[in-house]
Amino acid sequence: MKAVLMQGFGGTDVLHIGEHPDPELGEGDLLVRVRATALNRADLLQRRGAYPPPKGASDILGLEMAGEVVDVGSAVTAWKPGDRVCALLPGGGYAEYVAIPAGMAMRLPDHFSFEQGAAIPEVFLTAYSNLFWFGDLKIGDRVLVHAGASGVGTAAIQLIRELGAEAMVTAGSKEKLERCRELGATAGWNYKDGSFAPWVKELTEGKGVDLILDFVGAPYFKDNVDSLAVDGRLIIIGTLGGAKVRDVNLTDILMRRLSIVGTALRSRSVEDKIKLTREFSEFALPRFADGRLQPVIDRVFDWQDVREAHRYMESNANIGKIVLRIG
Repeated sequence: MKAVLMQGFGGTDVLHIGEHPDPELGEGDLLVRVRATALNRADLLQRRGAYPPPKGASDILGLEMAGEVVDVGSAVTAWKPGDRVCALLPGGGYAEYVAIPAGMAMRLPDHFSFEQGAAIPEVFLTAYSNLFWFGDLKIGDRVLVHAGASGVGTAAIQLIRELGAEAMVTAGSKEKLERCRELGATAGWNYKDGSFAPWVKELTEGKGVDLILDFVGAPYFKDNVDSLAVDGRLIIIGTLGGAKVRDVNLTDILMRRLSIVGTALRSRSVEDKIKLTREFSEFALPRFADGRLQPVIDRVFDWQDVREAHRYMESNANIGKIVLRIG
């Protein structure tokens, strides 16, 4: 099969399309002809040599895909060739074919394109697990979502809205904040205007928010702690701005009973991912089918233009997902 391969690590020039052995089909697996995949920050890090795939995973980039089932393992009964699916992957999405555990597959709504399907798994499963599993999201909670216009951010806003909680966001432009409001955010702060903590305190009448989803890391840590209400939860999803925090006052955390949780979806077990996929599917697939939830796509690139797609993600200009059409 053809796949996007890397000649060493580095800039976008290491990416090229070449030949790679076909994936092996296990008895509990589906073999899927990939029609679309999507970019994630992890792809950029892996390309630079800073984020190796988990042990046993494909070294091909790509953490999600949508496509058609072409073969099923001997133990699979719930799927058949021709079924349209999307799925989270530990790697391998930038390729013509991928083998996945059958329990990881989600059925695409009939009216969804493959490009729409590819924009669902990584961001929505990340948002769902962090909000519901680790963030203990409840009806009426106030949630601050950093990078609100990112793929995970746009997914999180919709999930928060659907549960009956309130989403507040930070983003880097008027256009991004407006798109977040269209998706259901009730308020937004341009992080280029300075610290968000006073804005949060003003909006919440000094109480703070119940939950924060943070991708930035160290530069936001103090403001995050200052912005949390009593019994508030900080979920650290990424460290794009840095990983080392200095001069932390633990008294603030103790006195207000704050919880700080770090998460990473890629390294979780297959069993955990199957459980997450099933739980998310029950909640979300009816909402995708009737339009209450929607994948947010910024641009679709042909996979021949994968270098340009990576450069575009590195520019931070996108609102929502960047998708690659395969083949």
